[in-house]
Amino acid sequence: MIINGQDHHTHEKFTNTIKSRNIVEEESRKKGLELNSKKTEVMVVSRKQITPECNIFIGGTKLKQREQFKYLGTLISSDGRNKVEISSRIAQAKRSFQKMKAVLTNQCISIQTRQRALQCYIEPILMYGCEAWTISKQTQKNLEATEMWFIRRMLRTPWVAKKSNEKVLKEAHTKRSLMNKIRKRQATFFGHVMRKGKMEHIVTTGMMEGKRSRGRQREKMLDGLTKWLNAGRVTQALAATMDRDVWKDMVANATKQGT
Repeated sequence: MIINGQDHHTHEKFTNTIKSRNIVEEESRKKGLELNSKKTEVMVVSRKQITPECNIFIGGTKLKQREQFKYLGTLISSDGRNKVEISSRIAQAKRSFQKMKAVLTNQCISIQTRQRALQCYIEPILMYGCEAWTISKQTQKNLEATEMWFIRRMLRTPWVAKKSNEKVLKEAHTKRSLMNKIRKRQATFFGHVMRKGKMEHIVTTGMMEGKRSRGRQREKMLDGLTKWLNAGRVTQALAATMDRDVWKDMVANATKQGT
């Protein structure tokens, strides 16, 4: 159960959440079902440094409030960011790389074959759920560093060799492609969501009630995607998604140009 507590309407949202919980509990009992208070948890998504406390009860038992939890393999954090999830994905991908180290670092196998193995077995672990990521500049640096971490170990290039990334890429007969792949998957998924026009469309393009917070605003996924597509303004990118052929051409052109 997730509650968005980013504006001054938090109390009203808590009230609506409690009402919804009461309806679910009541209808469940009619069918002979009961909500398990031990297995039911709540989380408040807020930009505040101190997360608002949420008091929701089931049968007199207060539900446990979590700062993060895993849903369908993806970590959701109470701050609404993807930093923890992306860090987790990077760690999982590196562990999987180490398990396949005997193959991926084997100099008897061509680098092209090992790169295909990397794309087949390791990259899907790293990019799982990337369609919903909001990628900041620091996060992009971490992802690019992870890509080079793979290549350097496949070539068995130690850090003490002091080889630049450009030289390492040249030796591997490849170029950076991870960010391009992530952006392409995001653009493909985003175009599908916009054309479908269902709840996901409302969540992506909807406006929050209340006043804007002070200071610099958070970067949105659509901001980074629009920049990658060279679509100009966000409104222009949204309009382009309605025409499947136009959108596919924009994605193809952006993929050719690179990050």
